[in-house]
Amino acid sequence: MKIKQEEIRKILCVKPRGIGDIILSTIVLENLRTAFPKAEIHYLTEEFAKRAVENNTFVSKILTFKKDDLVFKTINKVRREKYNLVLDLYSNPKTAQITFLSGAKYRAGFEKRGRRYAYNILGKSGSTGKHAAEDNLVLLNILEIPINSKKIIYATTKEEKLFADNFLKDKIKRNEFRLIGIIPSGGWESKRCDASKLIEICNEIQKSIKTKFIILWGPGDEKDAKEIFEGLKPNPLIAPSTSFGELSGLIEKCDLIVANDSGPMHVAAALGIPTIGIFGPTNPENHRPFSSNSDFVIKSDLHCIICNKLVCPYKHECMLELDPKEFATKAKKLLGFV
Repeated sequence: MKIKQEEIRKILCVKPRGIGDIILSTIVLENLRTAFPKAEIHYLTEEFAKRAVENNTFVSKILTFKKDDLVFKTINKVRREKYNLVLDLYSNPKTAQITFLSGAKYRAGFEKRGRRYAYNILGKSGSTGKHAAEDNLVLLNILEIPINSKKIIYATTKEEKLFADNFLKDKIKRNEFRLIGIIPSGGWESKRCDASKLIEICNEIQKSIKTKFIILWGPGDEKDAKEIFEGLKPNPLIAPSTSFGELSGLIEKCDLIVANDSGPMHVAAALGIPTIGIFGPTNPENHRPFSSNSDFVIKSDLHCIICNKLVCPYKHECMLELDPKEFATKAKKLLGFV
């Protein structure tokens, strides 16, 4: 279905949760701006995840809701905006209801059982067979919107940059060392590389690269961050307790990031920082860092690899059997040593 440019004055992109998933969905934004240069582009997310699209030059307004809010409260908030086009990039039962009752003339979503009623423009979920970021482009293809950009977008604020500068001041001689961020975060227990293995990986990297490591952590990472800090010699830097934006500011100062499949991993890729993603239960072909200067490591020969289980039913072999030398080789390549 081709939409007339002059009909579209306000667009709503719906992606409520998963900070990493929201960042990947920003792949649509530059294309929407090119196709509809005079339209406002808004985002609907859950309150906790709005930082994923804050400070984004393509997004003029963010609508939020909380997980336990009554759906009609959110629907009323959406209807008041009088959108012409809604792109439901999530397409779960709740967002389907919101889209159906949004009042928009054009309602695009993914073809999922029990949700077809909500949309008058349908795309097949995951139909690109490529990266999860590119799956968001399916709806643009159905709408015959040209795909001129495949950039994902995340931006730090001046205040977040200043926070990072102040924290790192006098802590590292940048002309002597490469600053490498280690991020133990992971939304699933099975995604989290064991702290003992992360220490091994760091030890191997610093054999061939003059490195200062910085441990970047968030809520729930305290135990792993402490273990890495105490176990890694010479002592690394460790970030203080930060907001997500301040953590992003520190990520932006790194020369390289080593991270589990997580929101911060996608932040690093969106900021253009060379990134090595650590994978086990999830498929790196679909969820790797989405940038040309990034890579991933996975123990691909395990019988249980890419199990998609939240908790490992075995002994976490996908993480504990990773080869630290593979990380060192890829780090040298990404940093331009080979």
